[in-house]
Amino acid sequence: MNSTLHPAAGQAPAPSPAAPAAPLAQRLKQLLPPVNVLGPVLALLAASIFFASQSDRFLSGQNFSLILQQVMVVGVIAIGQTLIILTAGIDLSCGMAMALGSVVATKFAVDYGLHPFLAVPCGMAACVLIGYINGSLVTAIKLPPFIVTLGTMNIAFAVTQIYSQAQTVTGLPEAMTFFGNTFQLGQTSVTYGSVLMLALYLLTWLFLRETAPGRHLYAVGNNPEAARLTGIATKRVLLGVYMTAGLFYGIAAMLSVARMGVGDPQGGQTDNLDSITAVVLGGTSLFGGRGSILGTLVGVLIVGVFRNGLTLMGVPSVVQILVTGVLVILAVATDQLTHKKG
Repeated sequence: MNSTLHPAAGQAPAPSPAAPAAPLAQRLKQLLPPVNVLGPVLALLAASIFFASQSDRFLSGQNFSLILQQVMVVGVIAIGQTLIILTAGIDLSCGMAMALGSVVATKFAVDYGLHPFLAVPCGMAACVLIGYINGSLVTAIKLPPFIVTLGTMNIAFAVTQIYSQAQTVTGLPEAMTFFGNTFQLGQTSVTYGSVLMLALYLLTWLFLRETAPGRHLYAVGNNPEAARLTGIATKRVLLGVYMTAGLFYGIAAMLSVARMGVGDPQGGQTDNLDSITAVVLGGTSLFGGRGSILGTLVGVLIVGVFRNGLTLMGVPSVVQILVTGVLVILAVATDQLTHKKG
């Protein structure tokens, strides 16, 4: 028998020429972003191409810097909102918590003469306290997050109005407006607050991707009972998530103060819906356990690009709100259909 037609005993058959295709496909798959991020990225690119065709100013570096400056407050709030939604919760109190933190910090600095480095942590502590109250009611009494945060939203709004007497706090020390300052990057002026927002997204991405607590957060959102049976302290995770979200709201409060130059008790009234819109547009599921913080950043940019582009086109602000509403309904509908299919 011809030995060239049959391999000798004990010898492995010659590898198939198509064998290297599988590792190559796996490497390409690793290079591409997840599907829940890729969709929003394509939507962002499509929106950018459209608005670039409508206005010559859209693609300028100064305009991109302006978009980042306009979304930096909601962008940081959306980080905390993402953490909560990943656990299958929701936070309606985030905007009012942010307003309370900004008023507390500015009044401590202006009215009581407290050093800004001490006044700012006091404002952040007020936001963390709101998060602690939310998390305690959700975990200890097992109240629905929607109802809890709806209540604390109204409480925070009332406390802010009473404490500030509905008056804007002015005359802030320069240290409190630092993140509203700019530096030159080529021919473009970039705010320090925009850089801080991007840095916070990077740190949160690393936390969710590389740490055990980050993986526990996904597990609790996906199936809290299964997570509890594997030894994860689900109540502690949820309480920590709400308090961490409160910390992000406190940072957003300082960015709001830096951008506006005042402590505004009327601020943040639409930031809760804006942050939820950004999170949902970014592909994070309202059912919990699925999503990406980078997707949220893309969602924030989508909202910013639409509002900026429509403004450059001369579209009235009320129409911009209409477009944003349509976008969030489409995103939620897509999430719902995906969840049912899964």
